Amino acid sequence: MLGWIAGVVRRRSRLILVISGLFVVAAGVLATGAMGKVKVGGYLDESSDSSVAAERIDSRFGGQYNLFVLVKPNSGTLDSAEVLAEGTRLTEALGRESTLSNVLSYFPGKVAALKSEDGSSALIAAHVAGDEDTSLKNTQALYDKYHATDGPVTVHFGGVQGVARDVYEEVQRSLIVAEAIAVPVTLVLLVLAFGSVVAALLPLVIGLLAIVGTFGEIALLGGVTDVSIFAVNLTTALGLGLGIDYALFMVARFRERLTAGDTVADAVETTVRTSGRTILFSAFTVAAALAAMAVFPLFYLRSLAFAGVGVVVIAALACLFVIPALLNLLGHRVNALKLPWSKSLRGSDAPFWGKLAGGVAKRPLRAVIPVVIVLLFLAVPVLHAQFGNVDDRVLPAETESRAANDTVRTAFDGVNSSAVDVVVLGSLDGPAVARYAGRLSGMPGVVSVQSSAGAYVQGTLAVQLPADAARGKPDAQWLSVATKDEPKSDAKLDFVESLRALPAPPGTSVLVGGTDAELIDTQQAIGDRLPWAIAIIVLITFVVLFLFTGSVLQPVRALVLNGISMAATFGIVVWGFQDGHLAGMFGFTAQPVDTAITVLIFCVVFGVSMDYEVFLISRVKELHDAGASNEEALRNGMARTGRIVSAAAGMLAVVFFSFLTSSISFLQLFGVAAGVAILIDAILVRGVLVPGALALMGRTAWWSPPLLRRVHERVGVKEE
Repeated sequence: MLGWIAGVVRRRSRLILVISGLFVVAAGVLATGAMGKVKVGGYLDESSDSSVAAERIDSRFGGQYNLFVLVKPNSGTLDSAEVLAEGTRLTEALGRESTLSNVLSYFPGKVAALKSEDGSSALIAAHVAGDEDTSLKNTQALYDKYHATDGPVTVHFGGVQGVARDVYEEVQRSLIVAEAIAVPVTLVLLVLAFGSVVAALLPLVIGLLAIVGTFGEIALLGGVTDVSIFAVNLTTALGLGLGIDYALFMVARFRERLTAGDTVADAVETTVRTSGRTILFSAFTVAAALAAMAVFPLFYLRSLAFAGVGVVVIAALACLFVIPALLNLLGHRVNALKLPWSKSLRGSDAPFWGKLAGGVAKRPLRAVIPVVIVLLFLAVPVLHAQFGNVDDRVLPAETESRAANDTVRTAFDGVNSSAVDVVVLGSLDGPAVARYAGRLSGMPGVVSVQSSAGAYVQGTLAVQLPADAARGKPDAQWLSVATKDEPKSDAKLDFVESLRALPAPPGTSVLVGGTDAELIDTQQAIGDRLPWAIAIIVLITFVVLFLFTGSVLQPVRALVLNGISMAATFGIVVWGFQDGHLAGMFGFTAQPVDTAITVLIFCVVFGVSMDYEVFLISRVKELHDAGASNEEALRNGMARTGRIVSAAAGMLAVVFFSFLTSSISFLQLFGVAAGVAILIDAILVRGVLVPGALALMGRTAWWSPPLLRRVHERVGVKEE
C-alpha cells in the first residue's frame, strides 16, 4: 500500500494538492458551524440513579433550581421602595418567561430565607428548561435580557446554568488565545530545528490542515451525537501537535535521504515506505488509546474519543499524501531560506543523542537507577490522591457565576444547594410522606428534610411553606435532605450510600440524586469500565510493538516504562492541583482531581508516549535488521531520531502548555499534565530509560517464542 502511495505521489503531486485544497475549503465551510454543535456538560452517566432522579425532578416537579439570580441594591437597602419595585418587576418578568419554571423570589413578599444574612442581597431561584445544550442557550438569552450593573439594582447570574454560561464563554476565549500563542512559537521552534524556513513551514501546514479538518469533523459529529465543547480544545491541540510530529518525521527523513545522495524521486519513495509506515502504525496506536475512552458512558469522554480518533486519522493521511506531494515538488528547495547554522542540520543525525545512548549503554544501571528514583519520588503524591467531578470551582473566584454561588453558599442559610435529592416513585398519602420525611430527618448528620408535608427537623415538623405542596404528586414525591457535612466529603458520600441502603416506603421505589450522588455514580461508571479501557490500550500496544519488533519483551518493557512515567505525571498533578502548590501561580482553587479528566490525561498521554516509542524503536529495529549490533543499532537509532523526538515533544508540549492561558482549572490541569508528561517521556524515558533497558536486556530484547517468531515473519512490519 505504501509503495502504491509513493507511486501516486510521484505522478500526481499537483492533483493531490488540489484535492487537499478542496478538502480544506469544504472543512472550513463546515467548521463555521462547529461551535454551534458542541455542548457543555456530559460528565454524568445518564443511566445512573442520580441522573434518572434529576430527570424525574425536571419532568414531574418543574425542575431543580439550576439558576440563581442575585440582586444587590446599587443604593439604599433591599427594602427601600425603589429596590422593592425593581425586584418585584424583575420577579414578575422572569415568571412570564416560557423557559423558566419554579421561580422563587424574595420579592415582593420579603421571604426571609431568600435574603442574605447581612441584608446586602436577595435571591431569585428558578429552573431553566431544556437539556444541557438548550438550557445553555436559554440561559444566555436570559442573561442578555436581564443582566444589569446599573439602575436601582445589580443583577448577577449564578447556579449551575450561570456556571455553564461562563465556562462556554471562557472555552471560546481560551481556544483563540492558546492557538495565537502555540502557532507562532511552534513556527519559531520548527525553524530552529530545521534551519530552513521552507522546511519549517511544511509541518505547520499539516498542523493547520488538521485543525481545519478537525472543526469540520466536529460539525459533522455534532449532527449525529452529543459532542463536548472540550473536544474543540483537545482536538485542535492534538491536530496541531500530531500533524507537526508526523510531518517533522517525514521531512527529516526526506532531507536525510537527499543528504545521502538520493534523487528527489527516490527520496520521496523511501520516505513514504519507511517513515510513512512508522507514522501509520504510530497513528493507529494513538487512535487506539483515544478510542478506549468510548467504553465509558459519559458523553464527555465518548465524544473526545470519536473526535480524537478523527483528528489522528486526518493528521496521518495528510502526512502520507500532502507532505510527500509537497516534498516531490519542492525537491532540494526544501532547504531554501536557510539560517546560518542550517548546513549542520540538513541530515537527521544528532551526535548528542547518539553519545547519550552510548554512554547509557556502557553503564546502564548507573543511568537508569537515579532516573527511576526521581520519577518514583515525583509519583509519591499519588498515594493520597482524591477524585471529584466538575463544579463551579473550576472557574476563578472572581468570575460572576462562581462569586454568586459563593455568596449563596455562605450568606443564605435558607438555601442549601448541596442538599441530597430523594425521589419516591409510587403513591404516598400525606401522613406517609410525613412519616418518611420525619424518619429521614432523624438520621445522623441531617439538618432538615424538605417535603410536600413541610420541613422536618429531628423527626418533628418545623415549618410548612406554600411552595412545599409542589413537591408532591399523586404518584411521586420529591424530598430534599440537608446535612451538616461538607459537599463531596467522605462523610457526605457515606451518608448518600446509607440513604440509598434504607428501605423504601411500602409500595414505592426510591432514587437518590444531587451533586454528591452524581459523584458516586460517576466514579462507579468510570471504575466499572476502566479495566476494559486499560485492557484495550495494553492489547493494542502489545500487538503494534510486536509487529514492529518481533519481540514479546519490547511491549512489556514499553508498558513498564510508560507506567513509571505516567505515575510521575499524576504525582505532579496531585501535588500541583489537589494540594494547591500551583494555585498561586495559575489562580485556581485547589480541589480533588476530576475523575473524567484523569481518564482523558491517561489516554492522551499514553497514546502520545507510544507515538514516540514507535518512532524510536522502529529505527532501532531497522538498523538491527540491517546487521548492526545491539549497541550500534541503539546508538545510531537514537542519533537519527533523538532530535526529531525531542523537537516534536517540545513543540507538542508548547501546544499543551498554551492551555495555561485559560482560567478554567481543569484545562490548566490538562495542559500541565500533558505537557510535563511529554517532556518526561521524550527526555528521561526515551533519552535514558529506553537505552538503559535495551542495554540491560541485551540480545534478549528481541526474543520471542518460536511460534510467535514464525507469526512475525509472515505478518510483521519491517522497514525497507
